Amino acid sequence: MDWTAHPRAQPSNRINNFMKVTLVFILLTLLLACNNAAPVTNSTKPINAAQQTNEAQSVLAHTSEGQPPKPMNADSSGGKRSQSGDPIDTAKFDTAIASAEKELKAKPSDETLKKGLAQAFFERGVALTEARQYASALGDYRRALKLDPDHEESKEWIDQIIGIYTMMKKAAPKEGDEPPPLPFKKQA
Repeated sequence: MDWTAHPRAQPSNRINNFMKVTLVFILLTLLLACNNAAPVTNSTKPINAAQQTNEAQSVLAHTSEGQPPKPMNADSSGGKRSQSGDPIDTAKFDTAIASAEKELKAKPSDETLKKGLAQAFFERGVALTEARQYASALGDYRRALKLDPDHEESKEWIDQIIGIYTMMKKAAPKEGDEPPPLPFKKQA
């Protein structure tokens, strides 16, 4: 049997993709932080009125002053946790999870159904990770691991996401405190 064709045989590809996404996220964060610095002028020439107006408009366009604050997403425990990332359509994953939960409810001791539900949570977790919704993805990986304690890829992703939170010097959400995926609005 060719093990390289099996999707679970190559977790390093997903980890490499995850690391690339993480690196891009960090670089964008640094770029945005540097972009908010005050402009430096190296010219000793006097600035004309048109140039001053253009610079003022540029500063105003990039400031958050006078704009309403962004709301924080409330998590299921009643607390507040800021959720970031890109909203994505999780409908197909949600349907797969609901179907697997229904089957497992009918036969709660069926190990194959438990592993199927674990895989459904894992697959939504991967999609959420790719959309940089790390807190929500963490919840799905944890649910997958609870259903299938031998699910190695979920263990790896949990470690990766907690590592990201540690690197950013933030606390990862506690188990059960993970927010749901960001709401997705379909374009009309």
